[in-house]
Amino acid sequence: MSPRQPDGEPLPGAGDLPAQVLAPAPDGSARPFSVYLHVPYCRVRCGYCDFNTYTNLNMGGGASASDYVSTLAGELRLAREAMDRAGLPKRAAQTVFLGGGTPTMLPAGDLARMVALVRSTWGLAEDAEVTTEANPETVDERYLVALAEAGFTRVSFGMQSAVPHVLATLDRTHTPERVPLVVEWARRAGLSTSLDLIYGTPGESMEDWARSLEAAVLTGPDHISAYALVIEEGTRMWAQVRRGELEMPQDDDEATKYEMADAALAAAGYEWYEISNWARPGAQCRHNRAYWQDWDWYGAGPGAHSHFGDVRMWGLKAPVAWAAQVAAGCLPVAGHEVVDAEARELERVMLGIRLREGIALDALARPGEATTSDGTPRRLVPVVARLVGQGLLEAAPALRGRAVLTLRGRLMADHVTGCLVGQ
Repeated sequence: MSPRQPDGEPLPGAGDLPAQVLAPAPDGSARPFSVYLHVPYCRVRCGYCDFNTYTNLNMGGGASASDYVSTLAGELRLAREAMDRAGLPKRAAQTVFLGGGTPTMLPAGDLARMVALVRSTWGLAEDAEVTTEANPETVDERYLVALAEAGFTRVSFGMQSAVPHVLATLDRTHTPERVPLVVEWARRAGLSTSLDLIYGTPGESMEDWARSLEAAVLTGPDHISAYALVIEEGTRMWAQVRRGELEMPQDDDEATKYEMADAALAAAGYEWYEISNWARPGAQCRHNRAYWQDWDWYGAGPGAHSHFGDVRMWGLKAPVAWAAQVAAGCLPVAGHEVVDAEARELERVMLGIRLREGIALDALARPGEATTSDGTPRRLVPVVARLVGQGLLEAAPALRGRAVLTLRGRLMADHVTGCLVGQ
């Protein structure tokens, strides 16, 4: 089962947006715009997964997989109308991301219709990045060609591991041999490729993780993500840990595996650009950067989250309830919150510090407070010096007024954030 959604207030009426959606970026400009489409269907629900996913593809009421795109079309229409009423500027989508779940459980034609819906609703930027997640066993070469013809530009495959017993623990159903095949098919179709890896699975040795890194590098994708396994309360894997069948991941083990990943990927020509992401030059995921750089985005589909100005919204999670709300002509938002200035600052620093370029320290200055010649608030000078001395921030950027994490700092990013915002 998935964790419950955050507390929040319902939207007024049938889906009017609060005035705070118009809050400009810190420099006064309008934020770029992205779209996320949540496809909640999966063949198997993995034991560690706490996303809003379902293995029942025939829920009825407009929520079945066969009805999904039609219901989605209704939500996008309602969203566009609500955005127009609120006075949000008309912006073409710079990036589109289909996640889940497993979007490629649907026919390629359905994914093509989803891209067409975004284009007809908001427009697509000329150089828009359009991505779908995919499990290796759900696509073949013809499917990937169809995606490219529909306007997709990249595909992110859930590799997770190259070791069979690790895949089995994670409840992944593909074989390691499938991954190089799908990456090559995607490459031939003209799609940029990414592989997702997970480290810290119970029973995964250092040798297992090294084997997965080597296999990923040999496959040669344009982009690689590596995420530490987090076992969330309420998942099947959490129950296995509680029963003593599996061990909880250990921080030291995961830290060592992160360092192994950074070294192996750097040696293979991948550059880290966000704590969990590495890419070849020019292959960074623009949609992921949109989250970290405070863009606006609309998230459609059951349980999807949206971000406009100072407003955060989340959709109804249950697919049948989501579809019923759309059919009734109401934007299917379960709740929203307006983020205050203090929380907004924490959010901005927490996300920005994760990026390779870090954050400008002058952006942390409070109105009227004293700063150094490079704009660093004087109150932060000893804080930054201490973080540099502890090996958590790079020294040279700090002298130029930027906070950039070291390798060790990446493992302690939350601590660094707390120091910079005074928490």
